[in-house]
Amino acid sequence: MKNWNLFIWMFPMAWLFSTSCASVYQCGDPIPEKKPGGKRLKAVIEERDDLCTNLNNANAQIKALDANLSNSNENNQNLNERLNSLQGKYDALMRENISQAELYDAAMKQKITEINNKELQLKERERALKELQSIINRQDSITQRLNDIVRNALLGFNADELSVEIKNGKVHVSMSDKLLFRSGSTNVESKGREALQVLAGVLEKNPDIHVLVEGHTDNIPIRTAQFRDNWDLSVVRATSIVRILTEEHQLSPLRFTASGKGEFLPRDTNETREGRARNRRTEIILSPKLDELMQLLENY
Repeated sequence: MKNWNLFIWMFPMAWLFSTSCASVYQCGDPIPEKKPGGKRLKAVIEERDDLCTNLNNANAQIKALDANLSNSNENNQNLNERLNSLQGKYDALMRENISQAELYDAAMKQKITEINNKELQLKERERALKELQSIINRQDSITQRLNDIVRNALLGFNADELSVEIKNGKVHVSMSDKLLFRSGSTNVESKGREALQVLAGVLEKNPDIHVLVEGHTDNIPIRTAQFRDNWDLSVVRATSIVRILTEEHQLSPLRFTASGKGEFLPRDTNETREGRARNRRTEIILSPKLDELMQLLENY
């Protein structure tokens, strides 16, 4: 009895499936009318349509996702290309920066070397200048001491007869014609010889002093059988004094130079008698030995 009931229940289902197998319904087909198991079939078809709709929606989403994925892949490819390009530029910049840094480092090292060399040169110059200044100071000290010695030695003579002063690092002993010569003469007067004797004593004790004797005149022309002009006169007067110091006082001629300036280096105006008198003079210029200074300058 149970088997018969089961047979009766399964028969419509078998008929439904056998019927459905005979007909294939696609998504969207209308629900058939007057079919066995119509309600059941309708429900199945509606479920089928829902699944079809969901499938269509899913397919649409898949297409959209595929499109998005394609766009994403394209964007990703573009980004990768840009990244590669930027990476290339970055690498090039890094190489350039490294190259620039190396050049800068090399330039800095060269500058540092130059600065160090200049500092060494500057220190050497400072040392040389200090040494030079020290020598100049010693020379100035010698010149000042010589000036004091000569001035003290010649204190017995009047100011209008001779003067002693330092000019340009040298001691200038200026002797007037009033002390040394008569007008137009080259013979040294007795009082002038006394002054030269005192000066010779100073020079004898200071053998490193070089002596330049300069004759000077006023601008009143002279023309005699012996002298063509004042220049001749000034030179011979200077030579006369050098001869006295070297021949009579046995000083080395190598220390002396005789020269004449004539009227071309006046000390005062030639427009007055007093000025002309001051211009008629003999300058005995004493120069301390400068070998140490000259040697330093040559080495520098």
